[in-house]
Amino acid sequence: MLLTLWPRNAFFRHFSRQEAALLAVTVLWGGTFVVMHAAMAHSGPLFFVGLRFVVAGLATMLIFHRRMAGVTLGELLAGGAIGASICVAYALLGHGLQSIEASKSAFLTALYVPAVPLLQWLLTGRTPHPMAWLGIGLAFIGLLLVSNPGNAQLFALGIGEAATILGAIVIALEILLIGKYAGKVDFLRVTAIQLLVAGLCAFAAMPLIGEHIPAFSWVLTLSAVGLGLVSALIHLTMNWAQQSVSPTKATLIYATDPIWAGIIGRIAGDRLPATALLGAVFIVAGIITSELRPRRLARSTATP
Repeated sequence: MLLTLWPRNAFFRHFSRQEAALLAVTVLWGGTFVVMHAAMAHSGPLFFVGLRFVVAGLATMLIFHRRMAGVTLGELLAGGAIGASICVAYALLGHGLQSIEASKSAFLTALYVPAVPLLQWLLTGRTPHPMAWLGIGLAFIGLLLVSNPGNAQLFALGIGEAATILGAIVIALEILLIGKYAGKVDFLRVTAIQLLVAGLCAFAAMPLIGEHIPAFSWVLTLSAVGLGLVSALIHLTMNWAQQSVSPTKATLIYATDPIWAGIIGRIAGDRLPATALLGAVFIVAGIITSELRPRRLARSTATP
């Protein structure tokens, strides 16, 4: 009975290898928040970001060393711009994880999806689709609930929440940069460059904010190297898979990221209040809604 009601273009009807790969790396992505949270007890955010992404960049360059021989100035500029945004975003996320739970960080970071059309509107004047506005509204309600559940004030952000939300906005900027250069550069070379630049920028910024190299820790070392290799795998898989997976379907798969992070965080000991969990539901609903384009609404909003 349920199969007869399932629409022909249902999400899981034709689940390709590329979509399965995206789902797999999304689960890995969700687990990185728990690892980062543990690592922040042994390091400042910039050193961890530097070590993680230098490992990721070097690993990618090593695997595709023959492809790197043809790097152009345009690819260096593209990789540099995207890498700088990655550095800022993940440094902010790491700073936030010093004071908030991994699960909360994952749900707040997921705000980057509805933030993309909003940021695009602010920078280019391109008006978001009505469904994007609805998604932004749902995500904002979720933000109110997740950011500081149980607080008497309607909207009260701690330093950790504020840093994480800023990080999500920078991730949205990163996505716009990737879209700007898509189809104009070699994605493998740019991926390697952006990962390495992100790490080097983080190391370079350490003396500017007074962050010092931490004492040696196996937890820190294994976390950074492990996440570096995972980051390389995630970015390469995303770039490979999204050549054949539509942006809408890819985003719907990525929308499960905070869910996996919440499950893994729960196993690791996170205990978010019921209000925060309700907010998480609103955020995920906002992510999915912002990417939906109902046919009737699409026809009614189309220009003649």
